[in-house]
Amino acid sequence: MKKLIVLTTALSSLSLAAQAEEVTLMSWGGAYATSQIEGYNKPYTAETGVTVNMVDADNPATPVKAMVEAKNVTIDIADVEYADAVRMCDEGLLETIDHSALPAAPDGTPAAEDFLPGALTDCGVANIVFSTVFAYDTTKFPTAPTGIADFFDTEKFPGKRGMRKGAKANLEMALMADGVPAAEVYATLDTPEGVDRAFAKLDTIKADTIWWEAGAQPPQLLADGEVAMTTAYNGRIFAAAVNEGKPFQVIWDGQVYEYDMFVIPKGTPNLEAAKKYLAYATGTKPLAEQAKWISYGPARKSSGEFVGLFNDGKTEMAPHMPTAAANLTNALASSYEFWVDHDSELNERFNSWLAAN
Repeated sequence: MKKLIVLTTALSSLSLAAQAEEVTLMSWGGAYATSQIEGYNKPYTAETGVTVNMVDADNPATPVKAMVEAKNVTIDIADVEYADAVRMCDEGLLETIDHSALPAAPDGTPAAEDFLPGALTDCGVANIVFSTVFAYDTTKFPTAPTGIADFFDTEKFPGKRGMRKGAKANLEMALMADGVPAAEVYATLDTPEGVDRAFAKLDTIKADTIWWEAGAQPPQLLADGEVAMTTAYNGRIFAAAVNEGKPFQVIWDGQVYEYDMFVIPKGTPNLEAAKKYLAYATGTKPLAEQAKWISYGPARKSSGEFVGLFNDGKTEMAPHMPTAAANLTNALASSYEFWVDHDSELNERFNSWLAAN
């Protein structure tokens, strides 16, 4: 009888431990967070019983850095931009990741060979390829804009503009709008004259610009009529157009595309659980499943064949991906090396420029 009681108690303890296990993911909110909930979190909970909590942030890198430095980490996984993942890793703020622990492709190809080039770093695993594009309200213009130069042409295309409040992507798009070929953007931006040129181009629309900080804001600015055009993450515009029927159109010319990365903050309270979740979420099929909810490309080659229709059952996803051939005609791959080296100085200049009359 005593043995039975001990056994029952032990089993109950294991059951309670399983029920109590959970991980917390900090991400960007809105349609993007929904895609992660549907593509990763719900299937993971169904398969493992582990609860996945979501926390939203305008830019998760900022609170992650603050948490680790304060030694008060309350999340387990974060979704951050590539340059932030590399920089925070260099600063010792993130756990290193064993790439051999990531699942192989369905045909057995090791993860290190299946992820797209550059998608694995010491402290990060890419999940998506996203793009900063510009989009417009099709009801506002009898003649449609066709290229990045039109975004900066308020005479031909009058109306307010929306732009992310920061240097990254804005400076690159400004140079492309000013005639710099995509292949020469970073060489130009790596000179004082190139930086001056980018800010001079931004000067031309500064008085007509509303600045946004969270990814959910640009489609809302368009929907409210506060802007006629805005830069935005391509998936947010897709979600507004397809899910909500908004008259929004993406212009791919001048897009700046990059990876988003999963990282594990140093000092996470649930390190092993975080590693298990990360391995699951960056598997071939979960990455493909996320792409059924938002138009961001999976970071694994093997995911491509599993991406078909949007969750509405009728919209082909491929043409809406940043990596579609037709969308890469005048596209720029964001240089994480450049931004790791220049982020602080260029954002300081951007903030000073923004504050000046």
